[in-house]
Amino acid sequence: MGKDWRALISQPRYGIRAEEDVYVTMRDGVRLAVDIFRPDAPGKFPALLAMSPYGKEGQKILLPPQPLDKSALWDGNIEAGDTNDIVSRGYVHVIVDIRGTGYSEGQYVGLHAKTEGEDGHDLVEWIAEQPWCDGNVGMTGYSYFGEVQLATAAEQPPHLKSIYPTGVWADLYRMAYPGGTLCLFIYGLWDGRLGTSGYAPRNVVSAMMKNLPKEEFDRLRKEALKNPDIRYYPNVYHLLHYPQKNPIFTDLVLNPLNGPFYAERSAYPFYDKIKVPVYSVGAWRHFYNVFGQLSVYAGVSTQKKLMIMNPGIPDRPWRQELDTVIRWHDHWLKGNDTGIMDEPPVKIFVTGANRWRYENEWPLPETQWTKFYLRSWESLSQDPERYNDEPDSFMQQPLWVSSKRQSIKYLTAPMTEDLEIIGPIGLHLFASIDVDDTNWIAELYDVDEHGIEQFLGRGNLKASHRAIDESRSKPWQPYHPHTSAEPVTPGQIYEYPIEVAPIANMFRIGHRIKLEIKSMVSPTDPEMLIHYHPLLCSSKTTAHKIYRNKEYQSHLVLPVIPET
Repeated sequence: MGKDWRALISQPRYGIRAEEDVYVTMRDGVRLAVDIFRPDAPGKFPALLAMSPYGKEGQKILLPPQPLDKSALWDGNIEAGDTNDIVSRGYVHVIVDIRGTGYSEGQYVGLHAKTEGEDGHDLVEWIAEQPWCDGNVGMTGYSYFGEVQLATAAEQPPHLKSIYPTGVWADLYRMAYPGGTLCLFIYGLWDGRLGTSGYAPRNVVSAMMKNLPKEEFDRLRKEALKNPDIRYYPNVYHLLHYPQKNPIFTDLVLNPLNGPFYAERSAYPFYDKIKVPVYSVGAWRHFYNVFGQLSVYAGVSTQKKLMIMNPGIPDRPWRQELDTVIRWHDHWLKGNDTGIMDEPPVKIFVTGANRWRYENEWPLPETQWTKFYLRSWESLSQDPERYNDEPDSFMQQPLWVSSKRQSIKYLTAPMTEDLEIIGPIGLHLFASIDVDDTNWIAELYDVDEHGIEQFLGRGNLKASHRAIDESRSKPWQPYHPHTSAEPVTPGQIYEYPIEVAPIANMFRIGHRIKLEIKSMVSPTDPEMLIHYHPLLCSSKTTAHKIYRNKEYQSHLVLPVIPET
């Protein structure tokens, strides 16, 4: 197309008419509170629906977008989209408090209960019948708003025409327990830790407390309290004595293994039910949503697109890629040909090269899966270790003793030519520990000629969750079912296949690939302070040994893209 697509999408031309605190009745009689913002003009318009537990009032805050790492007013819950811009372009923006939160009636029973999708279905159909709607409904919003989009689409409301899920996890277990280790992010999401406003609870209960007999709930709670890692972590230990303090996180703590609880609250088991067009959008280096966005794109069998953007967590209020949101929904809701479906379906930002790359498949079909072996003297090479049998080691004290993190680092020689790495990554670690469990944490970095490091991605694995599903695993993407925990025999060498977050990075001439292996993150780490997601650390001092010799060839499997 000769013309820039930004000139072809709907342009701002309307004022706004607001109707607030409208109550819409769901199939079971519960009424949800809705704010409706529509063009101040006669006629019918398509609508974009946004739903969350954060309180619809907060979505109207008129702050300009705030950067996470700079602004004290960054609020991660303002994610429904820019109402002023959406409505001015000829859309109705409908923002909803999901049941049991904000001004809505009903009960919120645990994180992502089935009622979220059912209510989404009923709201879509109600919107389509309104005199201001032309019968075409889409959905928008980031993170939790995106999860509700997937749940709603799986319910197949007839008038839902397209969704734009951004920043989703899609698999609640892997978000709550990355690699099998409890993540405290949901704890902070509830109460708005570190500046975010958090939930707007009205009638929220723990699903476990509501659905289990009291004796069974108390048994699980007391069992969790025996976990030494929890006994040495005051936040979680305190919560298990007062579960109503944070009911949604209580549910996660009481479900340390994957199973029906998480499957019912995740999108991936229902991908086959999603029939509307899907634009899946995320960003590199984000601790969960790269996995989620790639899972959505791979899992749905409908017209779909994928965009993985430059690294970082978007500013809030969320306004990022709004033009693309409009471009997508213009195509499906207005029949406006902006050329979006003429482009390749996969659009990824390549760090290091700082450019976009358009592809037809993910992973890229020309990928050369290449082993990089861990070697002595902190070396990383395509040639395996042959002569040095002595393992590398580090001793990690628990958080209640020290916040100092110990680790082992491995680096390649400086690149003699540019090296492009795009795709999934597997780390195969042969290692032993002197206790019955630990948390393996693997991080990748791009190190320039001056020693300045750029973080690229992370993988986690709880040692007792090392079992993999062979039928779903590849050397570059091991799959752990996390349905059981098998304690480690101290001193025994095991293979730990670890899925590291996919990356798209150009390692320039003179740069080096760095792999760092450790076992602890701390709430006092700078990364944790700006976006709260520490892992529940081991309460035991642990000696870690990593083997890289003829018999035990610890290695990375990297997706090398050949020069064209």
